[in-house]
Amino acid sequence: MPVATPSVDVVTFGCRLNALDSAAVKQAASLAGLERAVIVNTCAVTGEAVRQARQAIRRLKREDPERRILVTGCAAQTEPETFAGMEEVSRVVGNAAKTEIDTWALARAALDFGVGAEEKVAVSDIMGVRETALHMVDGIEGRTRAFVQVQNGCDHRCTFCVIPYGRGNSRSVPMGAVVAEVRRLVESGYAEIVLTGVDLTSYGTGLPGTPRLGTLVRAVLRHVPELKRLRLSSIDSIEADDELIAAIAEEERLMPHLHLSLQAGDDLILKRMKRRHSRADAIAFCEKVRRLRPDMVFGADIIAGFPTETEAHFRNSLGLVEECGLSHLHVFAFSPRAGTPAARMPPVDGPVVKERARRLREAGDVALLRHLSAEVGTRREVLAEIGGTGRTPGFTGVRLARPAEPGTLFPVRIAGHDGTRLIAA
Repeated sequence: MPVATPSVDVVTFGCRLNALDSAAVKQAASLAGLERAVIVNTCAVTGEAVRQARQAIRRLKREDPERRILVTGCAAQTEPETFAGMEEVSRVVGNAAKTEIDTWALARAALDFGVGAEEKVAVSDIMGVRETALHMVDGIEGRTRAFVQVQNGCDHRCTFCVIPYGRGNSRSVPMGAVVAEVRRLVESGYAEIVLTGVDLTSYGTGLPGTPRLGTLVRAVLRHVPELKRLRLSSIDSIEADDELIAAIAEEERLMPHLHLSLQAGDDLILKRMKRRHSRADAIAFCEKVRRLRPDMVFGADIIAGFPTETEAHFRNSLGLVEECGLSHLHVFAFSPRAGTPAARMPPVDGPVVKERARRLREAGDVALLRHLSAEVGTRREVLAEIGGTGRTPGFTGVRLARPAEPGTLFPVRIAGHDGTRLIAA
């Protein structure tokens, strides 16, 4: 097997899945012999994410004019001409094969032998991809937990979202391959594994027998008994299957933290977003799960200022923080994405969007403070991270009282908090 060279850097924007992709991209590009290069792995979820990627590309070129810059990721897939038009960029690579060695070997050859402006783009039709494979990486640099991508793409077409056009349709990794990868990572020393995907709760699409996410969770926990902690990334609550709910209630090694893709708390706005749940559905899900698992901690994505959103609509979203008992908010100020239906809807004034996002974040700060205060005096098993910090089972950050080896698990007593994280005694 070829030996990876150390001269490829990857700059990552966006989600945890992109971070996992970046680890695989770096490994593949290095094995392909790409040298003196920076690969920018972009995000397309907001216009701001694209702007930041372009800004980073210009900065990277100023810092080292001789280093070649290649661009990949969701924004490269959805708007390749944006990056191909930048003189700083040498190559634009699509999402479909960005983790394959051959992709970067072709890129290397094109760069070494010279490439014309019209040949800069190597982006195929992502909608034609029908399968997905595991990223065989040993972890993400700087992370003490390992991520396993079990699903990619999305079959839904929310009116605000461009991600399906960057990631393609939903496809899943066979359960046996997932179990084998989890076992390999546990044997490598990881105590905590995170199952991740673009639309994780659609897991099983296209697989024989159409297993659901709950089936996969049970299989991982049953066949890898040495695994200390299993965690899920963002889920769509309306897609949560009965077996997943049962696993949440019964499996102590499945961590009591769920990040929900809620997006709004008003039924009319949810309908205009083309979401598949109602306000009542979201509240009922949180109540049901909390009855089954009283220590469950919820986070959520919520968009402020979606087109046509009135103050009354917004207050329903704001109220969802209390009614669902959310502790960790990820707030997005609405950003229109070209080609999506929402971009053609009557917009909310920019200052109003920013003000509503601020109010949502303030509500999130209050909710987090309430959660932190409730944790004081408890004993929690913490996974140590880099920098003298750790995470509880509920994914709450903890400042440790003494240094600990990153990746180790140990019990602590929670003595207090500083308003953003817990403090261990």
